[in-house]
Amino acid sequence: MQSWGFHKYGQTYDAWPRTPEGETEEPAFLVHCSPLDMEAEMLQSMLEAYGIPTFQQLPGAGAFGKVILGMSGNGIDIYVPQSRLAEAQELLKGEPVDDELQE
Repeated sequence: MQSWGFHKYGQTYDAWPRTPEGETEEPAFLVHCSPLDMEAEMLQSMLEAYGIPTFQQLPGAGAFGKVILGMSGNGIDIYVPQSRLAEAQELLKGEPVDDELQE
C-alpha cells in the first residue's frame, strides 16, 4: 500500500540529531520561501542530499490555505537542526569551496 508521501515524516524524525540525553535537537529557522514556486521543495531536496534533515512549517493560517487552495498563502518556513544551521546557510549561498572551481 502506498504511503502517499507520509513516509518522509518518519525518516526526518529518525535522521534528526539527538542531544546527549536522547532528546531531539532544537530546530533552527533557515529560510522563508515563496508559496508560488517549488523553491522550498528544491531547497529541502538539496539539503537532504548533503545529509541535513529538514522540515517545513506553514506560518499563520498557511495549513488551512494549503487544504483549501492547494498552497500556503503565507509561504513556507524551512527548519534544520541547530547544529547544522551554519552548514545549511553556506550551502544556500551557492559559492564553491574548492579553489579549482573558482578559476
